[in-house]
Amino acid sequence: MITPLDIQNKEFKKSMRGYKESEVDEFLDEIINDYEKLYKDNKELNDKIEMVQEQIKKYETIEKTLRDTLVVAQSTAEDVGSNARKQAEIIIQEAEAKAKNIIGEANNEVLNINKEYEQAKQQLNIFKTRFKTLLESQLETMEKITEEI
Repeated sequence: MITPLDIQNKEFKKSMRGYKESEVDEFLDEIINDYEKLYKDNKELNDKIEMVQEQIKKYETIEKTLRDTLVVAQSTAEDVGSNARKQAEIIIQEAEAKAKNIIGEANNEVLNINKEYEQAKQQLNIFKTRFKTLLESQLETMEKITEEI
């Protein structure tokens, strides 16, 4: 690429029927000024492009990080939800097992109480029968005694 300095330092050979040197120099000075301005503008634009590209890379990196973070967060949320469901199922199963045990123990206690009630009832009936027999026996004895008198 030709720089403004290259244009300024360029020398042309002189010939007999050449162009007027002062006009050529004047024209070259104009070209140097315009070219130097364009050259600087181009350099600035290239620098800006580089800076923008670096910023784009930073934003792309941030975007990738955010996406990765989002994926991890979603995965973590799914894991937490899954673990919570599993834990809830375990708690429910344990509660059901405890409930069955409590119901079974209560049923056994009811059976034992019924058994004790039936035994007490039988003992009461036996007691009544014996007491009745005793009373009848005593009554007979009293009647015999009163008959003898």
